[in-house]
Order: sequence, then structure tokens, then C-alpha cells
Amino acid sequence: MRNIMEPSANIDLKNTVTKGKVTGLWRLMRGYHGIYLAAIISVGLAALSRTGLYVLLGKFVDEILPSENIRQLLPLVVIGLLLLALLQGGFTFLGGRLAAKTAEGVARRLRNYLYNHLQRLSFSQNDRLQTGDLLQRSTSDVDTVRRMFAEQVIGIGRISLLFIVNFAAIALIDVRLALISVAIIPVILGISLFFFIKVGHAYEVFQEQEARLSNQLQENLTGVRVVKAFARQEYEKDAFEVENEEKYQRGRKLTLMHATYWPTTDVLAGVQMILGFYVAAVMALNGEITVGMYIAYAGFLVALIWPIRNLGRLIADVSTGFVSFGRIQKIIRLDEEPLYEGEYPERPLRGEIVFDQVNFTYEGEEGEVLHDINFTVRPGQKIAIMGGTGSGKTSLVNLLPRFYDYSDGHILLDGAELTTYSRDYLRQQIGIVMQEPFLFSTTIRQNITYGLTREVTEEEVYEAAKAAAVHEVILSFPDGYDTMVGERGVTLSGGQKQRITLARTILRDPSLLILDDATSSVDTETEEIIRNALRKLMQNRTTFLIAHRVQSVMDADLILVLEHGRIIQSGAHVELVNQPGTYRRIYNLQSRIESELEAELAGADVISHGKLALAEPA
Repeated sequence: MRNIMEPSANIDLKNTVTKGKVTGLWRLMRGYHGIYLAAIISVGLAALSRTGLYVLLGKFVDEILPSENIRQLLPLVVIGLLLLALLQGGFTFLGGRLAAKTAEGVARRLRNYLYNHLQRLSFSQNDRLQTGDLLQRSTSDVDTVRRMFAEQVIGIGRISLLFIVNFAAIALIDVRLALISVAIIPVILGISLFFFIKVGHAYEVFQEQEARLSNQLQENLTGVRVVKAFARQEYEKDAFEVENEEKYQRGRKLTLMHATYWPTTDVLAGVQMILGFYVAAVMALNGEITVGMYIAYAGFLVALIWPIRNLGRLIADVSTGFVSFGRIQKIIRLDEEPLYEGEYPERPLRGEIVFDQVNFTYEGEEGEVLHDINFTVRPGQKIAIMGGTGSGKTSLVNLLPRFYDYSDGHILLDGAELTTYSRDYLRQQIGIVMQEPFLFSTTIRQNITYGLTREVTEEEVYEAAKAAAVHEVILSFPDGYDTMVGERGVTLSGGQKQRITLARTILRDPSLLILDDATSSVDTETEEIIRNALRKLMQNRTTFLIAHRVQSVMDADLILVLEHGRIIQSGAHVELVNQPGTYRRIYNLQSRIESELEAELAGADVISHGKLALAEPA
């Protein structure tokens, strides 16, 4: 159970999208500001404790060593040194823990928000985004932001506080010595700023290339069967190596920048320390400072200069965090689909639909996909849609669940404008069986019950599977309904996957049904099984059926024939088959093919019987 004092992981991050990334990151930390401030204070106290060690060491050399009471005072000095060391370690641990709490909390918040945000993007946005790039932004970029809070920002805070505390300690010894001790630091900071800019740009192009590589890898793994079927392994290997080489070159450039920075700042830091040690030694010889002060100063200088060397690296690494946050912001900036805006009628849909001069254009494209679509559907009717590839069949049915909104005209659903209904309501009421069935990497039972908003009994699941003619098939598996289907259902045949998705739709009991060429990828026997199951599902339910085979649409109440986004023919099978046009041409072509196939099969049977007769003894 989550601690009630824990900042919420689920908040709207739209307010983090600002021109200033620092402002955006500050808003991202909402609820963690106090925790992170405590982390910075802790590392500041750790820095103060470390400086106290050198102060005590200097006092020991100057005042206690020459003292006659050294035997009595020495244990106190040891206790003091141990106490300061414990304080330094304790505050360092506390600061690191609080910083890690902030970093992990912010990363969790980002992951939760991004996952939820990606679920709610419009179909138009999903059409434009690449899966590999989204994975890169949701994982690698989020982790870079996490490291920025856990390591880099807190590291910069620690170094800054070390600088302030130790510079003040040196200034108490001698102001001139303090100024000499930081003479080269502006140069180091200038180089760090230069690297901050250069590394930021180099990291951005590196991440872009890594996203391309991730996308290519994801696409290849998804389509690995196609790659193997066409024996394209060598081609894919070469294509991957080209992208990987580009990533290598960009990564090499990034590494070279870091490799150049380190020796440069090492030399400058070394020169600064040598200069400081020399000047302080001269001052000690001249009696301007004591030996104890010199020893303390040496500790102060190392604690001041050496972390500054790391400051440039941390600043450069922060630039990578800014780049990653900028890439995440680009996703956050995308508008979510208003899923719940609109009406939620209490009664189920009747299924009366009117398309009135509907036009549709995909967002960001110029040409219309659907032109002047007009037809009327009465409740319970079956509407078949035919047409060639790219004719607009799927685009038309995608308007009904508001995957996309039409550009012009009107679509009336039960007498109300379609856009007045909420998308969530429509998608609860509409069942869709897609051409390419998708199953999740879980059990068959969980796949069948996916998307239900109500509790269902085992018997209901079984009845849905029986209606989809897949119950006996499932029982034939060793684990039955608890069988894991594997990634995208790879352990099942195409027909089995299609019937399981059909059972999922049957269990939902939708008011309106869309069948997007649901039997195109299965064999004839399986097609007949699925078709029988679909007949039961379509009874008394408005149904849109996309099909290429005339045999699948002959019993439809209305057949729409599309070409280039326009309805060129409409009517029942008897009407269309008796009038010149595309439908009759398709019907004649498919009938001729079936007749020829039957003739060939009959001929094969005659030959087979003849051979058997000749083989029989007289």
C-alpha cells in the first residue's frame, strides 16, 4: 500500500511543457521540492563536516601538538575527528538517499504519465509516431532524467557547497590566498559551459540515431517470420549495420568530447593546486600563516579544486538530461484524445445510422479519403462494404467509433450527431473484429475477457468460446483456458486467433458490430466455421461487414461498393448483380474462378477413379 505521505505518481504533466526546461523540471518535481531541498542541505552539512576535519587538524598541529597536555587532549582530538567523519558519512548517505527518492519518484511519475498519455493519444498521432522512438523516449530518456536528479544535480549542489564552505575557510586564513586559490576556476567553468553546449547537441543527435536503431530492431523482431520467409537475413543485417555504424560514429564523437575534457581540466586543476601550494608554502616560510594553517589549507584546496574538475562533467551530463527531458516534452506536448467528452445515453444503441454528405481527410494530409458518402441504415441491418485496396472501406467504418472525426457532412446515430457521443461510450457499444487479430502475451481466458467493464462467470466465457467455435480447440490444449498464447499469439494458428478475438467480441455483446475482413486470412474450412459464428453474432444487431468475397456479402441488406473514396454502387445483391458495374464484374470473376476450380477438382476425381479401375484385377 502506498504511503499517504508519498507524492502522487499520477499527475497531469502538461504544465511541465514550457520554453524554459528548468521551469519544466521544477514543476515535474511537484511534491518532492522539500525532499530534494533536504538532500541538498544534507550534502551541504556533509561538506561542512569535511571542512571541519581540516580545521581540527590545523588546530591540532598549531595548538595541541606543542601543548604540555597533549596526552589528555589527544583522545578528544581523535573523538572529534571520528565524529566529524561520521557526520560527513551520515549526511552524505542521507543526501544520497533523499536525492534517490526524488529521482525514482520523478522517474516513476514520468513513466506512469507517459504510458497513460500514449494510451490516450489520437489515432492520427499514433499514425505518425514510430514505436521504436516512443520506446526510446519512455525508457532511455526517462532514465537519463532520473540520473540527472539522482547524480548530476545533487552532485552540482554538493560541489557548489564544497566550494562555498572551503573558499570561506581559506578566506578566514587569508583573503589573498583565497583569491589566488580560485584564479583558474573561471577558465575551468568556461570550458565546462562550452562542453555543456557541445555535448548537449551531440547527445541529441546520438539519441535520435539510437531511436532509429531501436525502431529498426523492433520492426525486424516483429516481422522476423517475413524476414526468414523471404531469406532477407543478410539484407537486414547489412541495413542494421549501416544504422549501427552511424550510432557508433555519433557515440564516438560524444566519447571523444568527454575524453578531451578530462585531461584539459585535469591539467588546469593540477596547475591551480600547485600554484596554491606554492603560494601558501611561501607564506608559511615568511611566517604569514602557521604550519597548522598550511596543512588545513592543503585540505581546503583539494576539497575545493578537485570537485570543480568534476563540475564540468556533471554540467555536461546535465545537458544530456535537458536533451532527454526536451524529447519527453515533445510527447507530453501532444494533445490527448478527449475520450470522455460527450454524451453517455443510458440505453444501448439501437443502430440507426445516417451518413449525409460525409467527407473525410486524414489529419496532416491534403487529399480527401472519403467523398460525399450518403446512405441510411435501419436498426439490425447488415451493411456490406466492398472495394479495392485503398478505396476507403476501413476509413469509413473507423468513423463510427470515432477513431477519426469526419471533416464535413453529418453522421446521425439513433437520430443524434455522432460527434455528440463520447468516444468512450461509442467504443463500449461497438464491437470490432479486425482483419489481423491481436492477442496479448497472456492466457486465453484473459484475452477473451479483455476490455470488459463487468465481472463475468466461467460459464459466460465458455458460452462465448462455444459461439465462436473455439471452445473445443481451447480444451485440447494442456492448460485449457489458462494456456499462454505467447507474444502476439504466436503459439496459435491464424484461425484460432481470429476465433478467440471473435469470442472476445461475443462476450462484450456489443450493440453495433464492425467486421473488417475478418475471414480473409484463414482457410476455407476455418472461414466457414467463423462465418457460422458470425451469423449468430450478427442477429438483430446493426453490422458493418468489410469483405472481398461476394459469397460473404450476398445476404447483406445493403451493399456499398467504394472506389477512390466514393460510393459507386449501392443496393442488395439481387439488384447489383443484375446491373452493369464493378459488383457484377467481381461476382462474375469470382464465380468463374470457383467454377473452374470445381471443374478441375471434378476432373481430378475422374482421373483418380480411372486409375483405381485400371489397377483392379480383371
